[in-house]
Amino acid sequence: MTPGVSWYAEGLRFSCTACGNCCTGPQGYVWLSPRDEAAVAEWMGLDPAAFRRRYVRLVGPHLCLVDKPGGDCIFLTEDRRCSIHPVKPRQCLTYPFWPRIVGTRKTWAEEGEGCPGMDAGPLWKAEEIDALSSQETPRELLCRIIERKRADA
Repeated sequence: MTPGVSWYAEGLRFSCTACGNCCTGPQGYVWLSPRDEAAVAEWMGLDPAAFRRRYVRLVGPHLCLVDKPGGDCIFLTEDRRCSIHPVKPRQCLTYPFWPRIVGTRKTWAEEGEGCPGMDAGPLWKAEEIDALSSQETPRELLCRIIERKRADA
């Protein structure tokens, strides 16, 4: 591979199937920015303090959603849907284009074993993937990229 060129320079295919697999399993971490926390609390009609008491834990200095017993996301419904989908946290919005997943072909393939949407659906350009995996990209731009891709599908 040429230095400075990612292994996914030709893009990657992904289309969310809403299977819920990325929201289940052993305890994990759904990190929340203060903006995520405020958006979800407002959408649920809770004041931020009440939302934090019920749905947030601290991991060091970082905000993280609590899990259901067994590790599933607290907002995953019985029919495996996201109950906060319109305001889901940035981390959820950008899956599977997280740095640890797109880091190598191997990590992409390993994650794909549990995600039927990976290597399927529309082609995401390397620039789109880089924007989604960057913490510097504003949420509004992330939403526009994702909506444009859904419209193309």
